[in-house]
Amino acid sequence: MKMKQIFFTVVISAFTTCGVFWGYSKFVKKDNIYAGQTPSTIPNNYKYAGFFDEDTPPVTVDFTQSAAASIPAVVHIKTKTNAKQINNNLPQNQRPRNPFGDIFDDEIFEQFFGGRNNNIIPEQRASGSGVIISEDGYIVTNNHVVNKADEITVTLSNKKVYKAKVIGTDPAYDIAVIKVEAAGLPFLIYGNSDDVKIGQWVLAIGYPLNLETTVTAGIVSAKARSLGLNKDRKGGQGIESFIQTDAAVNMGNSGGALVNTEGKLIGINSAIASPTGYYSGYSYAIPVNIVKKVINDLIQYGTVQRGYLGIKYLNASDLTEEEKSEATYRQALRAYT
Repeated sequence: MKMKQIFFTVVISAFTTCGVFWGYSKFVKKDNIYAGQTPSTIPNNYKYAGFFDEDTPPVTVDFTQSAAASIPAVVHIKTKTNAKQINNNLPQNQRPRNPFGDIFDDEIFEQFFGGRNNNIIPEQRASGSGVIISEDGYIVTNNHVVNKADEITVTLSNKKVYKAKVIGTDPAYDIAVIKVEAAGLPFLIYGNSDDVKIGQWVLAIGYPLNLETTVTAGIVSAKARSLGLNKDRKGGQGIESFIQTDAAVNMGNSGGALVNTEGKLIGINSAIASPTGYYSGYSYAIPVNIVKKVINDLIQYGTVQRGYLGIKYLNASDLTEEEKSEATYRQALRAYT
């Protein structure tokens, strides 16, 4: 009797063990679906990520060649604006406030502290960055880097120094073209900013905080950003379509290069989003496809050629009573029809 019990116990244990292994391989290991995903199955959206061949290691991003190609073509721009004496014959309500008004009246203050009816704007110095775009010395930078400068000095990465002259500027795009008298200069090749993709690696190259050449890396975090920074000559809204990155950019990087991992120019660094004036996480570059158009026009015509539709928007406050009545009539007619 004991032998039969032992035999049946062994048989039942064997069947149970086989059942457990079969169930594991059938429902757990082979065809398990966990949270909607099947193990070892790679979805189609990963086809560009290189995950299909597990024997092939992922491609390592290398910035050294891109940086080596770009650094010689990015320059340090230093500007000087001479001191100016301006006439201050302005109405009383438009004059700067006298900080010592409780002690001196305005006339005594002007006589003792700065001269009667005159203000002195002291000499100003600033620095930024630029990108050489041709071997004969054309350089692109931001308009706000060279705006109203009386003297512009360009220093290359090899410490050679040149005097530069302004070829043309456009505040609506915040682009300026300057030129140095030189030949055989290194320059950056244009990329295609329309091909820039969110998430791709980029390098920002320039001269921040009056330092030597500085290279930082980041990714493209957004495209076609509008910040409301640029103004045209009439004070209207300028054209903006910034590439947003998280590459570290600070004061002095303005006009510098944003390049891809091939070392091709895809943007001109122009602005940062910051509550302090220093880098806080986001930087913005003008797409190179816009830059190319502006550069060509500035070099060829001295100004940017723009197309106009022949229409103009007016505020309601700018309309006469007759025009308001006509506009109301047309609006009612459209609603009726």
